[in-house]
Amino acid sequence: MKDLKIYIIAITALLTLYIIANLNQPKPVNWAETYINNDKIPYGTFIVYNRLKDLFPNAVISPRRQPAYNVLTNDSVKLASYIIICGSIDITKVDYEQLTKHIARGNDVFIAANRFGSLIEKKLHVSTNINFSVKDENIAVKFVNPTLDTTKTYLVDRGAGNYYFSELDTLKATVLGSNAHNKANYIKYRFGKGNLYLLTNPKMFSNYSMLKSQGAAYAATALSYLKPAKQLIWDEYYTRGTGGNESPMRVFLSNPQLSSAYYIALFGLLIFVVYEIKRRQRIIPVLEMPTNSTLDFVTVVGQVYYEKRNNSNIALKKTAYFLEHLRDHYKLKTSRLDDDFTQLLAKKTGIDQLLASNIVSACIVVTAHVHITDQELLKLNYLIEQFYIQSR
Repeated sequence: MKDLKIYIIAITALLTLYIIANLNQPKPVNWAETYINNDKIPYGTFIVYNRLKDLFPNAVISPRRQPAYNVLTNDSVKLASYIIICGSIDITKVDYEQLTKHIARGNDVFIAANRFGSLIEKKLHVSTNINFSVKDENIAVKFVNPTLDTTKTYLVDRGAGNYYFSELDTLKATVLGSNAHNKANYIKYRFGKGNLYLLTNPKMFSNYSMLKSQGAAYAATALSYLKPAKQLIWDEYYTRGTGGNESPMRVFLSNPQLSSAYYIALFGLLIFVVYEIKRRQRIIPVLEMPTNSTLDFVTVVGQVYYEKRNNSNIALKKTAYFLEHLRDHYKLKTSRLDDDFTQLLAKKTGIDQLLASNIVSACIVVTAHVHITDQELLKLNYLIEQFYIQSR
């Protein structure tokens, strides 16, 4: 019990020191490009999501975590703009067809991604690429709409404007924006009464970019192309998946300090279990298999009788055991050993008449004589053994 208390105190002290050390050290910046609307990390979209009301004051913002087909087959979203901001999108055929039908009814769909997936690239004849030039690590972007100031550029560091359209069908697509090298980065496709907007720089809508004046201005201008709508669908399917995993354990493990404490506690529990098993384990003695001492006992008893040479006693005991066997197994009365008994013995046991007669004679000799020779004792033993062999 004393060892257990020491162990608990040691583990508690270790956890306390670890938590204090983690609380005092600066939290590392998470540069993961999640584009999740409640992430406040640099590449989350918390700011732009919460400023959508400034751009669309009359719209109801509806975040959705289902594929486009599931969302748009609902009658309540027949008239709604659709915004998708993610690192890459690989849309399915049914989702693409549902999106284009939704656009044709007079709605706008806005997709900002570095990669648009094989289906969109095939259907719209587009492809994207990234600028790998070390000289132009950060490339400015601009709008080319004549109604806007086409000379104004927007520059955000950390490669926010580095992606562009390397392939483009200029007969179907309208270029709305480009980078400093005049490579299109923002285009529009017309489907029926609505428009599909594709932009290659989702980082321009991240928290990091929105905290900069040029980044915030660019995001607001890019989204202003969408016509006013009563409902604005904000996609979370391509950033978080269907339903997601919001279990308490996920939330717990998403915090570095809590997850570290959790694993330390598990490790401490493992050490405790191993320690307790080792402490309580007792040496199990090796037990030798018991030896069969019956043969030794018989040998000793036989040796004692042999040394005393009391053949009469041995013969009487063998005869008594034999007659008891006849009484128990064959229900024979052994009070009179005569010819009738001999015939009945042969009949009930199935032995030869001669063997039955010899056995009865030997038993009579044993009970009648005080002195039994070795030959008579051996003969009695032989006859009894033959009886057990032949009897049924």
